[in-house]
Amino acid sequence: MNTANRRLAAIQRTLAPAKSRKRILVLPDDARVDISQVDDPSQPTEVAIDGKVVGLYRTLPRSLALVISAIGTPHEKSADHVPKFPLLEILAPAAVDASAPATISIPDLWAIVYTLHTVYHTRETIPIVFSPTVQNAAELSTYLLTSGLARKRHTLPDDLISSASEPEHFLIRQTFWQGAGTISYHTRGWLRGHLAHLASAPVPYTQSFTRTPLVIAAHPLRPTKPREGEVVYRRYIPSLGQMLEFAYFDLDLDGARPTVECDGERVSPHLAAFHRWHNSDHVNRGWGERGPMEKHRAYVRALMADPGTLPIMMSWDGELMGYCEMVWIKENHVAPYVPGGAWDYDRGLHVLVGEEKFRGIHRSKAWFSAIHHCLFLQDARTERVIGEPKAANAAVIKLSEAVAMNVNTLFDFPYKRSAMTWLPRERFFRYDVLAFAEDQDPMSDAIPRK
Repeated sequence: MNTANRRLAAIQRTLAPAKSRKRILVLPDDARVDISQVDDPSQPTEVAIDGKVVGLYRTLPRSLALVISAIGTPHEKSADHVPKFPLLEILAPAAVDASAPATISIPDLWAIVYTLHTVYHTRETIPIVFSPTVQNAAELSTYLLTSGLARKRHTLPDDLISSASEPEHFLIRQTFWQGAGTISYHTRGWLRGHLAHLASAPVPYTQSFTRTPLVIAAHPLRPTKPREGEVVYRRYIPSLGQMLEFAYFDLDLDGARPTVECDGERVSPHLAAFHRWHNSDHVNRGWGERGPMEKHRAYVRALMADPGTLPIMMSWDGELMGYCEMVWIKENHVAPYVPGGAWDYDRGLHVLVGEEKFRGIHRSKAWFSAIHHCLFLQDARTERVIGEPKAANAAVIKLSEAVAMNVNTLFDFPYKRSAMTWLPRERFFRYDVLAFAEDQDPMSDAIPRK
C-alpha cells in the first residue's frame, strides 16, 4: 500500500462515524476488551483491546454440529439431539483497515476466544473458520488444536476423508474454562503468579504424611505456598462489571507492607478485616472463632504453616469482601467420611463473606463458582471438589447446587451434622457455570438439526 493510499485510508477512518462499542471483559492482566455494536451479525464485529482492534468475527450462513459418538453408526446422519450452532468467521484487523495487521497474535486470539465464550456462553461449541486474509491462520490453527481450545470434526481412524485439512474448527467451552491455551502460551490466564507456575509444572507424585490430633494420613507431597499477599487468581464478572480477585493471606510477618490501625495496633489489612469479620455476629454464628487479635493471628499463622491449606482473601475491585480456606481433602478431617475414600487430589473449601454489601445470590454464585474454578485450574489431577456445609444450612446447599454441585450424602461430625456436596470436574466444566454474562435459556441459541 503506497503512502498516498495510507493517507487516504487514515482520512476516511477519521471522517467515518465512530462505532459504538460495548465493554465485554477486563482480562486478568487488566486489558479492556470491547466489541463494536452491529445490527446485522453477518457484518464484522470488531474486538478491541485497550481501544485497538485486534480481530473481528462475523456469522456465516451455515451451522454445524459436533457429532461424536454417532459417527460410524446408523445414527450418524440423524443425530438431531446434538445442537447445531452458527459458523463464525475470524478476520484480521486488515479486513476493515488496510493499514492494520493481517495477522492475529496468540494472546489476542485467546482474548477473542474468551470474548466469544462470553458473548455466546450458552453454546457448548462454537464452530469457526479463519478468513483467507488471515496471514498466520496456520499458526493460529496449530495453537487452537495443540492447546485443546478447539478440535476438528470427529472422524473414525479408517475414515478416508480426514477432517485435518478442513478449515472448520470447533471451539470447546469445556476446555476453554479449564485453562486451555493459557499456561505456557501467554500471561493473560486467570491463575496468577505462583499458582500459574505450579499449574504449568505440577509437583510430581511422591508420598508425604500428615499426623495431627485429628488426622493421620499418607498423601501426595503438596506444593509450596505463594508469597504473602500475592494475587493468585483474577476474573472479571461481566454481569457485575467488577474484577474478582483472590490473594494469599498477608500477615505482614516481615513488616514490609502498609499496615492499618486495628484494636490499638498496626496490622496488615488482611488481618484487620479477618479479625473484624470473625467478631461480627453473622460470621461468628457459622465459624465460632470470635476472639482477640492474637487468637486470629495465631489461627492464620497455623494455616500458613500447614501444607494442606491455602488461606485466601477475596476482593471485588480491590475491596476486601471475604475469606476462603482451600484445602486438600485427603489430609483434612473430613476425609474419613468420604464414601469410598478420599482421592489423592481431592480439594475442599471453607468460606465466609465478611462484608454485608457483598452478599446476595448473584455475587455468591460468582465467587463460589470462581473458588471451584481456581481449585480445578491449580492441578489437572483434581477430579472433584468436596464440601461439608451444615445439613440445616439450606442457603449454602442451594448455592452449591447453583454451581453444579450435588448432595452426595449426610454424615455426622462430633459437633455437627453435615451435607457432603460433590462437584466432579467434568460436570463443572461441561455446564454453563462461569460466563456470568446474562441470564438465558442454556439452549436458547441452539439450532435444531433437520
